[in-house]
Amino acid sequence: MFGQNAYILRRTDQDRCIVVDPGFEIQQIVDYLEGNAYQLDAIFNTHGHIDHIAGNKPLKTLYPSSPLIIGARDAHKLSDPEANLSLGYGMEVISPVADITVEDGELIRFAELAFETRLTPGHSPGHVVWLFRDTEIPLVINGDVLFKESVGRTDFPDGSFKQLEKAIREQLYTLPDETLVLTGHGNSTTIGHEKQHNPFVQPVNA
Repeated sequence: MFGQNAYILRRTDQDRCIVVDPGFEIQQIVDYLEGNAYQLDAIFNTHGHIDHIAGNKPLKTLYPSSPLIIGARDAHKLSDPEANLSLGYGMEVISPVADITVEDGELIRFAELAFETRLTPGHSPGHVVWLFRDTEIPLVINGDVLFKESVGRTDFPDGSFKQLEKAIREQLYTLPDETLVLTGHGNSTTIGHEKQHNPFVQPVNA
């Protein structure tokens, strides 16, 4: 229904990993973790919408010691079906509460991976992205902020295109052009490609 992307990230020399934005296709994630004997270190939610949190409960049931992490300003959505938009789709998704909430600029480390938190409101007030620099090419776990030649929706009650535009310009377009953007929907992209080709948000000096 949602075509949402979940991610499993780990170092190649480790059997510990993190899962980002587990949605409805949770069995695929569990099968992959169990089939490779990976240990789940943490569950990351970029924001609190239904398609990015629906798998939290089954994952926490299977891996109760794995902390659930979300931006502080979206934490309330986990247990509020109206705020996480599930009621609007005829469902009632209630996630376990967050074990850890993060703020802009906060550094977190799980599975021997270090991530920088950046607050990116607009699609959702507490939306965060996580920047990972410890690879040859930096990558950002982007959720529903920036897509390939598109941007996240801002027509929700607490959405704001003005905030989204500001977040993209200040928190994403300031990253190196080669930065890989792992999107919440659709194909991945790069910061450089979006600065040149995104019709919704252009750099201020474009």
